[in-house]
Amino acid sequence: MVPLRDNNPTTITPYVNYGLIAANIAVFIYQLSLNRQELQEFFRSAAVVPCQISNTCLQIPAQPIPEWLTLFTSQFLHGGFLHIAGNMLFLWVFGNNIEDRLGHIKFLFFYVTCGALAALAQWFFSQNSPIPALGASGAIAGVLGAYILRFPRAQVLTLVPLGFFITTIRIPAMFFLGVWFVQQAFYGIASLQAPSSVGGGVAYWAHAGGFVFGAILAPLLGLYKRD
Repeated sequence: MVPLRDNNPTTITPYVNYGLIAANIAVFIYQLSLNRQELQEFFRSAAVVPCQISNTCLQIPAQPIPEWLTLFTSQFLHGGFLHIAGNMLFLWVFGNNIEDRLGHIKFLFFYVTCGALAALAQWFFSQNSPIPALGASGAIAGVLGAYILRFPRAQVLTLVPLGFFITTIRIPAMFFLGVWFVQQAFYGIASLQAPSSVGGGVAYWAHAGGFVFGAILAPLLGLYKRD
């Protein structure tokens, strides 16, 4: 299921949401300018590499970026066109309403904090992994966790493939995002049982963790303050 738009108007221009989308796209364009080796080195230095944080990698080369800072820089890296397109679509559809409720500054703090906590959740379940974890999905999952609390009855216009046909239907946010969260948690649990065959490099625990952290943090920052 692919979200196209919701039926929630905003009272402000979501400058931070626009800025985050622009920053992600700018970094991705930079990635496209790198050759394969340069891109791998960029990922190793700017993405979260769990075994580097745990200090359990067989070889740990000197890194230009401190490990704690990769919890934030990794949020702006993406592994391909579909990766960034999906993430930015979700941020475009759901991020503006959370910025509208929290305000610009709080939303930016909320977003990057959820992303960092989501990365730590992924690290907790894969502490010895040498595979770089990257992408905005952990931070965006935090946005989704806030959205499902604040706008559970919002209608999400969704693209749904039905065999050879594609149609659009309106789905309540509670159902759309609830199903998404259950999927992430299920695949995360499955990856613990068969880490070599389940997941395909997808950071499911970052998704599930970001969602939970977002649902906890957003109310503390004033998610329900304005009606």
